[in-house]
Amino acid sequence: MQTNDKIQKSNGERLMRILVFTLIISVMNGTMFNVVLPVISKQFQLSPSQVSWIVTGYLIVYAIGTVTFGKLTDKYSLKNLLTFGLLFLAAGSLVGLVATAYWMMIAARILQAVGASVIPALAMIIPIRYFSPEKRGRALGTTAIGTALGAALGPIIAGFVSTAWNWQVLFVIPLLSLFTLPFYRKYLDDEKGSDNKIDFIGGILLAGTVATLLLALTNGGIGYVVTGVVLLILFVIRIRYAADPFIKPIVFRNKPYTFGLAITFVLTAIGFGTPFITPQLLSQINHLSPAVTGIIMLPSALVTAFMGRKGGKLADEKGNPFLLYTAATLLIIGFICLSSVVGMPPVFISIFLILSILGQSFMQIALSNTVSRTLPKEQIGIGMGLLSMCNFIAAAVSTATLGKILDHGTTTIHLNPIPKNSAAFVYSNIFLALALLVAAMAILYFVQFGRSSKVNTAKCVERGKVEST
Repeated sequence: MQTNDKIQKSNGERLMRILVFTLIISVMNGTMFNVVLPVISKQFQLSPSQVSWIVTGYLIVYAIGTVTFGKLTDKYSLKNLLTFGLLFLAAGSLVGLVATAYWMMIAARILQAVGASVIPALAMIIPIRYFSPEKRGRALGTTAIGTALGAALGPIIAGFVSTAWNWQVLFVIPLLSLFTLPFYRKYLDDEKGSDNKIDFIGGILLAGTVATLLLALTNGGIGYVVTGVVLLILFVIRIRYAADPFIKPIVFRNKPYTFGLAITFVLTAIGFGTPFITPQLLSQINHLSPAVTGIIMLPSALVTAFMGRKGGKLADEKGNPFLLYTAATLLIIGFICLSSVVGMPPVFISIFLILSILGQSFMQIALSNTVSRTLPKEQIGIGMGLLSMCNFIAAAVSTATLGKILDHGTTTIHLNPIPKNSAAFVYSNIFLALALLVAAMAILYFVQFGRSSKVNTAKCVERGKVEST
């Protein structure tokens, strides 16, 4: 038994190192094309709404894929699912390399998203499966390093590649993930879940619901809203009455889990606000180019990558509530400072951005660790898949909402008296509102999870076990 435990621990450490590289490639693939959208738009003579589908289509399929792969781990081994995903990612990249029409570009990005969406499931399940709860924080902190480095390198590499060669060369970068496949095949076990059937009808209804509601957020239109609501109702009916539903309703009756899911949704939406607003601010107010904007944002990503494991260590040693309150403090201070320095020299943005980005990284570690501990073993695949899906939906909600606020332009109302540039008032107000939302969510977290981390963890898991019997 001890020998098996040592082998699993050793494999877990090796897998985490491989996973960091995979996450860097995955996150870069999601962010690189934002930088070159104007170039693609000009080349294919597209409107802004048309070219945005390169990002929107990827996001929709990615969000659906994360929960689908999470569910598929109940039946298939993670090793085989990962192999399938990375091969699809490579196929999409090859299509993008030879694309001569816009529809081929969209097809390439959809294929990439189908394959890449296995990686969030990998990043959630490996720390849970290969590390004990008291060491899981460090593992989740390691994944934060890959995410932060990917976010930092994506815009810079995209700018360099598109300038030195051609933007289509960006499709070469995801192919590097294939080098990790032999190592995953070697170190991942063949463990499967106990489910024998997959409710594909329920999965299609869920995918349709997510897709149409995200389209309603990004493109508008009452038709999308009505279709999404109808599909949602059909999905709820399906999971209530199907013999073996795609998502068992028992997952949602786990109150600590659903509460944690709701808090994570809001805090993730808040976190995605910073990388969305900051480039707009630096472009519109400070008149910086995309390349200089990337340099301004680089220190925050590098510090976050360096401190990722520290956040995980704090979660293991001090508990998830301690890390979450630390993250909330960093976010609140960072947002208030950013609210105060908008319109000033961009060096101030670069400094205070470190607090916000680092705080969001710590927040994700604490929330992922907290939610994972509310789930019994048999619900981890679908439960963490739903968490990943909610994260990407939260990103879409955040960018769509903040985008509409910024569309209204300048405002004479300024909640923070420090900024003097009227064009920056709207950004100042947004950062201040985000700080207040973080404080509210931290209070809600304390109500549910904060009194005693260990006691609440034991109760949450025990409730899940009781409800699943």
